[in-house]
Amino acid sequence: MTPSGFLAAAAVFSAAVSFAGSASAAEVGAADLNDLPEAEIYVLGEIHDNPAHHLTQATVVGAGVAAVVFEMLTPQQAEGWQPGLAGDAAALGKALQWSDGWPDFAIYYPIFEAIGDATVYGAALPREDVRQAISVGAATVFGDGAGRFGLDLPLPAEETALREADLNDAHCGALPVEMLPGMLEAQRLRDAAFARAAVLALEETGGPVAVITGNGHARRDWGMPRALATAAPDVSVLSLGQFETTAPDAPPFDVWVVTDPAERDDPCAAFAG
Repeated sequence: MTPSGFLAAAAVFSAAVSFAGSASAAEVGAADLNDLPEAEIYVLGEIHDNPAHHLTQATVVGAGVAAVVFEMLTPQQAEGWQPGLAGDAAALGKALQWSDGWPDFAIYYPIFEAIGDATVYGAALPREDVRQAISVGAATVFGDGAGRFGLDLPLPAEETALREADLNDAHCGALPVEMLPGMLEAQRLRDAAFARAAVLALEETGGPVAVITGNGHARRDWGMPRALATAAPDVSVLSLGQFETTAPDAPPFDVWVVTDPAERDDPCAAFAG
């Protein structure tokens, strides 16, 4: 699945790990973002094209982290991070080779302004790897360490059905039903890859680590927090989701933020024709 596909999915669908430091999940406001419960890894969800969601992430990052992992960057792109360019959005976007598949770099720029001395990591996989997972499965493409992140285990039938239905809804019902199992494998591969990058960042910097990713990957029931719980059960993780206008019942996050909706064209138009 390409980044542009995930963008359209996020616009339509904005939707087991312990909550670090609190007995229950809760909605939080802007004033709470500088004082979230302590965790070694903060998984910060977003709807990709909502600028307010990146301001939320920038606030958490600015409160002090040692590393920031981006879903939007490959490890090679992350090497383009230069703190000296943090004051020049155009130059920094060029240095990072920001992809046209994601929203304009300008709405992500506040996160980079907030990074300070933190180390930047890229977690994106090559597109050919993601495409290959659709046909041969996540574990095969991930290779060594697949079992550590739970990719060797089949998903429960009920979860599989729910996740395939979510993928179908996210793509406006435009996907052939026979593609859905493969798309789910691609999603599992990316969750595991993001978790692997977060663990590496924690090991190399000592943390805390912030992960910038979509809501679907940040959810604690079946996103990358579950892969983290499998691979590194002693690491404390806090997942933050972001919604527009209102949150659904029982959001699958430790904490969540509700913002105004972003202005956007009908995302399903991309699948028409």
